[in-house]
Amino acid sequence: MVSKKQQKQQDSMNSRIKLVMKSGKAILGFKQCLKALRKSKAKMILIASNAPPLRKSELEYMAMLGRTQVHHYSGDNTALGIACGKLFNCSVLSILDAGDSDILTSTKE
Repeated sequence: MVSKKQQKQQDSMNSRIKLVMKSGKAILGFKQCLKALRKSKAKMILIASNAPPLRKSELEYMAMLGRTQVHHYSGDNTALGIACGKLFNCSVLSILDAGDSDILTSTKE
């Protein structure tokens, strides 16, 4: 059972992701995310909870080298795809420009 606080945080993150997709620039997918990390264009990456561990560690390593924020999305890849407004699964989301959203400042850990 999910607590109300966790549900509220996930809803808040989903609304921020929707705002990024509408007003900012974002890339979906593992390969595209790696390219953006190599070029230092990504400002933040979101990784779904059920992403394969090897891919997760590779993305975290590349993000650490590029000093990019990493956020582990609490939902699975289906929930992340739906939060992006797509009708398919997405295990990695890379944010290039936040637009009107405050996602980059609100998720600092």
